[in-house]
Amino acid sequence: MGDNLIEQSVKLLRVKDPLFKRMGASRIIHFATNDEKRMQVVELGCAHGLVNMLKAVKDDRTCKESLRALVALSHTDIAVGALHLAGASSVISSTPDSSEDAEVMGYKYSLLKRFQDQKFHTMS
Repeated sequence: MGDNLIEQSVKLLRVKDPLFKRMGASRIIHFATNDEKRMQVVELGCAHGLVNMLKAVKDDRTCKESLRALVALSHTDIAVGALHLAGASSVISSTPDSSEDAEVMGYKYSLLKRFQDQKFHTMS
């Protein structure tokens, strides 16, 4: 898939409407299928976009979709480093636990474990 579609998806992360943010995150999940594509997504600014999206999240569905996209990117070590530099570990740590959605908890702990495995400091 072309750079233009990925760029559009990253831009959707920056709009105010949570629906469009979720759409952007969902599209990123579909793009991030191998290491090369994950790095392409990260190089286009997706790490910062997703971290900022998670930082400003106001509803559970948007939180879940941003965490899903972060998990999709975290399968590549270099992408994990970019997410760490974007401040993902502290933002993920400060994300409230969801008593209603076990998937959110799974994504959150999967990401924190990935940072820990890569020897990045995570703040609890």
